[in-house]
Amino acid sequence: MSESGLPLAGLRVLDISSFIAAPAAAVVLGDWGADVIKVESPEGDPNRRIMHDSSNYPKAEVNYPWLMDSRNKRSIVLDLKNADGRAALDRLIAVSDVLICNFPPPVRDKLSLGYEDAKRANPRLIYASLTGYGESGPDRDRPGFDVTAYFARSGLLDAQRYEGGPPGVPVPAQGDRATAMTLVSAILMALLHRGKTGEGAWVGTSLLANGLWSCGVVAQAALVGAYLPHRPPPERPRSALGNIYRTSDDRWLQLTIVREDKMWPGICATVERHDLLTDPRFATMPERRRHSEELATILRRAFASRHYEHWRAALAEHGITFGVISRPQDVPGDEQAVACGAVVDSAITDMPRTLANPIKLGFAEPRMAKQAPALGQHSTEILAEAGLSAIEIEALRKSGAVR
Repeated sequence: MSESGLPLAGLRVLDISSFIAAPAAAVVLGDWGADVIKVESPEGDPNRRIMHDSSNYPKAEVNYPWLMDSRNKRSIVLDLKNADGRAALDRLIAVSDVLICNFPPPVRDKLSLGYEDAKRANPRLIYASLTGYGESGPDRDRPGFDVTAYFARSGLLDAQRYEGGPPGVPVPAQGDRATAMTLVSAILMALLHRGKTGEGAWVGTSLLANGLWSCGVVAQAALVGAYLPHRPPPERPRSALGNIYRTSDDRWLQLTIVREDKMWPGICATVERHDLLTDPRFATMPERRRHSEELATILRRAFASRHYEHWRAALAEHGITFGVISRPQDVPGDEQAVACGAVVDSAITDMPRTLANPIKLGFAEPRMAKQAPALGQHSTEILAEAGLSAIEIEALRKSGAVR
């Protein structure tokens, strides 16, 4: 299928956002055909430098965060603190379909970049807002990152820790990427609304709301007064059949046995301990739970006796639900990730493979990832497309409003 046949071909998106969650939403729209214009300050999106600035990013010769989160975009530099630059943005808004913004409300107000401001320039505009903590309430003006708003404030970090241990800090941008998909969904619903009514709309989401949604089981439990103490360590789990075990080659398996009574014989056969079937300590699910520490010790020793490939075959043979706990370094060789379309080829010389967005369509394939833009690489052509003359563009450059 040609790019003109992609479902979002012809859609123009202004990505006036920084870092990861909102720009990642723009990436998904671009993957499916939208023309995404990255509006940057003269300093550029901090995501251009985050691999070097953050101690939690793996270091590489390739600037992979920028290449992944700005693929297929065009870049224009506008100084929105400059009146001429702000006026130029209105010219772009007037010819665009979607504006994605993640400025905190006070910054939006200072730049006259709220929904009502943008609506005056284009009543049909879809204005998509991402915040840390929402558009109202005592914390609406607080900047938020995924680790602070999505993970920490939602309760996810605390819910996942083992008793007596500290909360585990997530790897970079986990919550950002999940939140990006919510923003994409909101934008697509607004486009459907516009198709029916001809009207533009405001849509939005927050990192906090997405963190709570992700933490839905324990958060909803809390809303009705139900709590669990922190997770006990693997040596004495709540359930030995819902636990992690290390293999002899230092891999980890996650057992997730929901229908215990049905799968218990298969577990015994897998670890070659048929005697457990007649052991009264493990005869029923309540008994297995009561003696979970003892059962976990038996299973821990069994799984530690052989390598992962043996257990993968044995568990599959007996129909046991399990998962290998993959390491990041396993991703390049994961045949299933390639086969299911999660890892795909790109047209980026320095990054020949990349992650696909998780949406699959039976009627279209996303465009191949192409090079992320240099800072201000497309400023002139974007302004010209918005109707500015060469003289006007040159004047903006001389005033410092455009680069």
